[in-house]
Amino acid sequence: MLRHLTRRLLQALLVVAGVVALTFVIMRLVPGDPAVAFAGPKASPEQLAAARRQFGLDDPIPVQLWNYVRDLAGGDWGISLHTRQPVLDDLYLAFPASLELVGSALVIAVVVGIPTGVLAARYKTRFPDFGVRMTSMLAVSVPVFWLALTLQTVFASNLGWFPVAGEYDSSLDTSSPLTLWTNITVVDALITGNWPIFTSTLHHLVLPALVVAAYPAGVIAQMTRAALIEEAGQDHARLERALGFGETSILTRFALRPALNPVLSLIALVFAYAIVNGFLVEAVFNWPGLGRYAAESIRSLDTPAIAGVTLLVALVYVLANLVVDLLQGVVDPRARAR
Repeated sequence: MLRHLTRRLLQALLVVAGVVALTFVIMRLVPGDPAVAFAGPKASPEQLAAARRQFGLDDPIPVQLWNYVRDLAGGDWGISLHTRQPVLDDLYLAFPASLELVGSALVIAVVVGIPTGVLAARYKTRFPDFGVRMTSMLAVSVPVFWLALTLQTVFASNLGWFPVAGEYDSSLDTSSPLTLWTNITVVDALITGNWPIFTSTLHHLVLPALVVAAYPAGVIAQMTRAALIEEAGQDHARLERALGFGETSILTRFALRPALNPVLSLIALVFAYAIVNGFLVEAVFNWPGLGRYAAESIRSLDTPAIAGVTLLVALVYVLANLVVDLLQGVVDPRARAR
């Protein structure tokens, strides 16, 4: 297990090094001069020169790359051109809301996707299987912005069951101020016992979380079904049938654990996808997360912020894959040998 962990850590470090190099290249390829964006279009030549010195733009490219890597390792991700704050501080404020949304969506996707995949495999080629496949195909195919607008129109605007937008009722900031610990609102409200904000956040979270969960739930259901059907055709499953075990018992007691191996790999992929896909959902539901910050950064050609968002998403993806690799080693020891 230690050798498996060491190998995966080295692979993760190589991926991170590649992402760091890529973000550096992105910062140099984005049109516009960061010095002009920071100092302003009416800045004097002296102000532009000072800005260029501040960002190290006059140094040779290898020196700029070295300084960039050194600053990243030291926690200096640059200064945002539109907020004038450290990029890492901005990400610390924006990312928890996105993590709250995507984390809730993935919980929904796993809770819905795996059981429905088991159901489809159990009743292969029959009506439950047909229903699951059609529903999952629809969930995977429907445009996320269309689904967001549809749910918002039907359940928020027309029926009034859920709020239209926002993370929680802003009036609660006065009546029930929240003490921040993790910057994840629902977690902080739960830790501090702030039940008005906790319930309000859950209420606001339902629609956007369902939208983000649609694609992962559909993919997880399809993968679970396919993996279980493959496992049900193995020699061990035929032996279990000969011993008198029923089909449901074979699927849930013997086939599900090895079938979870590819499903876990898929969860890591859809997690990173859900973060990026959540940008559109955050825009529709006015969710105060990473999507809003990324959109503002792109509009203002804020290269340090754009690079920071890119690097953060990549690091989250690498970390998710690393966690999944370790879980695979626990669930299926055969995965350690790969």
